Amino acid sequence: MTPPREAEAAEARAVELVREARIDLDAVRRNVSTIAERVHPAAVMVVVKADAYGHGAVPVAEAALRAGATWLGVADLAEAFALRDAGITAPVLAWLHDADAPFARAVERDVDLGISSLDQLESAARVAAEATTTANVHLKIDTGLSRNGVPPEQWQAVVQAAAAHERAGRIRVRGVFSHLANTSAETDAAQLASFERALAAASAAGLAPEVRHLASTAAALRLPEARFDLVRIGIGTYGVTPYGDGTTAADLGLTPAMTLRGRIIAVRRVEPGTGVSYDHTWHAPRATTLALVPLGYADGIPRQASGRGEVLLAGRRRPVVGRIAMDQFVVDVGEDAVAVGDPVVLFGDPASGAPSADDWAAAADTIGYEIVTRIGTRVVRTYEGRA
Repeated sequence: MTPPREAEAAEARAVELVREARIDLDAVRRNVSTIAERVHPAAVMVVVKADAYGHGAVPVAEAALRAGATWLGVADLAEAFALRDAGITAPVLAWLHDADAPFARAVERDVDLGISSLDQLESAARVAAEATTTANVHLKIDTGLSRNGVPPEQWQAVVQAAAAHERAGRIRVRGVFSHLANTSAETDAAQLASFERALAAASAAGLAPEVRHLASTAAALRLPEARFDLVRIGIGTYGVTPYGDGTTAADLGLTPAMTLRGRIIAVRRVEPGTGVSYDHTWHAPRATTLALVPLGYADGIPRQASGRGEVLLAGRRRPVVGRIAMDQFVVDVGEDAVAVGDPVVLFGDPASGAPSADDWAAAADTIGYEIVTRIGTRVVRTYEGRA
């Protein structure tokens, strides 16, 4: 008789295998190291927002720092505080704030604040003065995305106010940054010129930021003049291409870090003409074998990839047929023998024969970023290469 604890452990492992995202932290380290070597002497900030694009913020942050990253980037302060709660002491920048963002706690916990307006600057200076300390800020200029960031017509007022607060000891302008739209070479060049004008205005106001940063993965790899002192590496960390021109992760020397997999939970033989899944958008053109995969759009599998996605099953890539449902989808395996419990890989490293996240992105008319980031909470993250 199996002891209760061993039985529970075996049951837990079985549940994990039904829906599992295996994260290869060695791949994360290799990707960061590869990019760091390419952009040297610029430093590297690894972006771990959105739970590290679905890969797990804390383990990825730890792996990235061991690989040579010196900064971490997140969208909001809750994400920054989670890193601090995990004992991570490296510089962290958070740049997306609502009106009630807890700047005082951020200053207390040594989180750098991305500043996109005069109101945010004044708020940071005020909480720092009240705490008799100094807030580290990075001023963001909008160079063309029309999202957050100081509009160019307000930049002069912001840098002058920042210089006054810095002289008074309330803030330290640790960085100046922006973000490229990655629209075209011409657009990138125009944004680069706009950023350089913003830097000149900041210098004229008496500011001397420690780091100037503009490039994310796409520009860091292809636009050396955009690297400045620091590059922000997001999707490249995870081994997914930032480009939509057919360039693969392998072409860039990067390895996908996430393998999404599960197990077949049902197999059935069907006759020609049999309809499959909702709306019967697919009918079997011949007698065939169907395998049921227990992942669906509740787990982040895009419904838009119905009838277009593929998986690796029994040594071959197999087509998804019929509608992808909330919890499950169906794969056509033809005449090949498969059984309940057989492993299936939705995406991973193409070198293994599996589809990539970018393959699923193409099937769903989206980008690889979305495929990995949207993987849901029912999917258990497990880690390889964790120190």
